[in-house]
Amino acid sequence: MNKDLPLTEGVFYILLALIKPNHGYGIIQDVEHLTSGRLVLGAGTLYGAINTMLDKGWIKLYSEEVASRKKKEYIITNAGKDIMKLETERLEELIRNSKIALEDRI
Repeated sequence: MNKDLPLTEGVFYILLALIKPNHGYGIIQDVEHLTSGRLVLGAGTLYGAINTMLDKGWIKLYSEEVASRKKKEYIITNAGKDIMKLETERLEELIRNSKIALEDRI
């Protein structure tokens, strides 16, 4: 088992939003859209997670706009895709076992 698992829901969705280059506000919008408004990331949560994921090598800086308040875009790395794959497999196991347990009780 990977020591970085389980991922928080927020980190999982941030990684998902970074499949394509994206900036902070775009990530917040994408996560809200993907979850139908159920998960709304605050700026502090987002940038704390971004810094952690940069340190772990899961994402990298894609571009930085020097004008306009230095808007930065990020993108997921192969290491980030690997951790998402492991988390997806973990979640699939959870769902599979839940379905088995519920079927046995019906």
